[in-house]
Amino acid sequence: MPTMPERIPADGDPTASIEKIDAEMVAVSFVDNAGITRVKSVPIGRLARAARFGIGVSPCFETFAFDDLMTVGGYLGGPDGDLRLIPDLGALTEIACQPGWAWAPAEKYTQDGTRFAACQRGFAARQVEAARAAGLRLSMAFETEWALGVADETGFVPALDGPAYGMVRLGRVGEYARTLVATVERQGMSVEQFHPEYALAQVELSIAPNDPVAAADDAVLLRHTIRQVSADFGWRATLAPSIDPDGAGSGAHLHFSLHSGDGPLLAGGPGPYGMHPTGAAFLAGVLRELPALVAVGAGNPASFLRLRPSRWAGIWHCWGREAREAALRFVTGVRGTEDWAANAEVKCFDATGNPYLIVGSVIAAGLAGVAEELTLPAEVTGDPATFGPESEVTRLPADSAEAAGRLADSTVLAAAMGPELHDALLTVRRAEAERYRGATPRELVELTRWRF
Repeated sequence: MPTMPERIPADGDPTASIEKIDAEMVAVSFVDNAGITRVKSVPIGRLARAARFGIGVSPCFETFAFDDLMTVGGYLGGPDGDLRLIPDLGALTEIACQPGWAWAPAEKYTQDGTRFAACQRGFAARQVEAARAAGLRLSMAFETEWALGVADETGFVPALDGPAYGMVRLGRVGEYARTLVATVERQGMSVEQFHPEYALAQVELSIAPNDPVAAADDAVLLRHTIRQVSADFGWRATLAPSIDPDGAGSGAHLHFSLHSGDGPLLAGGPGPYGMHPTGAAFLAGVLRELPALVAVGAGNPASFLRLRPSRWAGIWHCWGREAREAALRFVTGVRGTEDWAANAEVKCFDATGNPYLIVGSVIAAGLAGVAEELTLPAEVTGDPATFGPESEVTRLPADSAEAAGRLADSTVLAAAMGPELHDALLTVRRAEAERYRGATPRELVELTRWRF
């Protein structure tokens, strides 16, 4: 993607992109630091003006928690000021499941025309540019897991049952799956697979990798599509990390691959499983920052209902090939596919994390590893929950307050985000941790069930 402008775009004719769209209204969205997608909308006839001058929005959302309660940080928060949302017309898409509507992700600018320092999408784009300046290119994709049900006086009635990954489950959602996949693909995303999953009423859909910023865009639009198609079938979709504190939860694992001008850096090299030194150093940088990355991608108090031992949630601070208990899983692909299939997966993330902050933070962590020429420690196999006291494998943060503390200590992420964004994210995560410090697991489930 091109270098992101530092001032509100004023040149060029936006009508070419707009004229291709058959819609009357356009949803212009951004994702806040609590992981909630916020939106303003304009009639299609006002979109060209919005693309030049923006749509007003309060900066108070930078310190909104997931429960819509506002707090105040060191730089941001409170009722004063205004920002301009600039829709990215290059990503403008008709919403196939919402007739008459289109969607575009927004970038944030100040009223004097400069980029807002705490713009999450802008942060992700800066890290892509930093990678490009280092001669690196990344492709990324989120796995999306959710549960299907209906709301009643008990809170949630599952829409399907049956064995995990079973044909019984698939039979109950076959028409839904066919409709959803067709809708997603009409919106320009390529679906790689759909399947019934392990947890209560849970299903999963994976889409093809994309440029990191576009991968975050894809995650935002896909989640909206899932909710809308589910509603058409009389169900509600919840992407919350837990709807059953006693069972497995829903994640939003991030997969990424790494290339230089000479080819893939996670295959064909002399290192572990074919890694090149730069690829291994990038993974080592991500591994080092995983405790802080938890606050970015799974820092909600409810996230830790999912982050439990022996649930394949990636709670352990280690890496391994196809190691599903490790937070960083390395995937080589089958023989003959390594050059295009080799990738790494961060397993500890869920849908309470802002996808733009996630992709940007992972890139920043990896680039620091490359710059410092870090080396990967020995890989881990098996379930660390069964290891003896001599094991050096440690758990990632076990609650939201601990995760926020690790983010506060991360000089790598603080430098990459800048003081305004880093402080705003910390402000949100600490406020959520303090507000719900005494909440029971069931209360956390009820608080977050329909927020994501």
